[in-house]
Amino acid sequence: MKSYFPRTPRYIMRFFSKYTWRFLSDKKEIFLTFDDGPTPEITDFILAELKKYNAKATFFCIGKNVQNHPEIFGKIITDGHTVGNHTQNHLKGWNTDTDSYIDNVLTCEKTIQQFNNSTITQKLFRPPYGKIKKSQAAELIKKGYKIIMWSVLSADFDTTISNEKCLENVLKNTKSGSIIVFHDSVKAAERMKYALPKVLKYFSDKGFVFKAI
Repeated sequence: MKSYFPRTPRYIMRFFSKYTWRFLSDKKEIFLTFDDGPTPEITDFILAELKKYNAKATFFCIGKNVQNHPEIFGKIITDGHTVGNHTQNHLKGWNTDTDSYIDNVLTCEKTIQQFNNSTITQKLFRPPYGKIKKSQAAELIKKGYKIIMWSVLSADFDTTISNEKCLENVLKNTKSGSIIVFHDSVKAAERMKYALPKVLKYFSDKGFVFKAI
């Protein structure tokens, strides 16, 4: 299945320089992100693990999942994490015309606003699959969105890799300022549940702090 980089190459970051791939920091801080939720039990597991280490994270939510599970979405907010837009229906930008894609993002924005009782008004967006056309990105940036990508991909979504390989992807490639991707989805659950607690402990023991974007 592998058609991805566990660590995003620098040439990709330079070529798509208008997107945020990592944060340049000399502090011991890491930015955990979770895509595709909220999902019953799985997102709850993540929130419980984060709380053990007073870790904060950013959840890129699918609008329809927010609508279906508003109580879990509310818990993300109550626990002090930030949320971002991951489209209403997990659209792949490369396969969608720009007008339809933007409309879907704006629908997700309305959904998030409907259930978000926080005063935080950041407009963070992550394209599903990391696939987005230049025209779509340009329009979203014009509308005030920050497009958040990643520097470290756990690959928990890859059913062909072992739990141990998922953990290795993160431990081997993470450094100060890294943006890490996990998923709060059914497909990724087994590998994420194995790797996340170990990642939290490993870096916490080394004095790192986990921060929300």
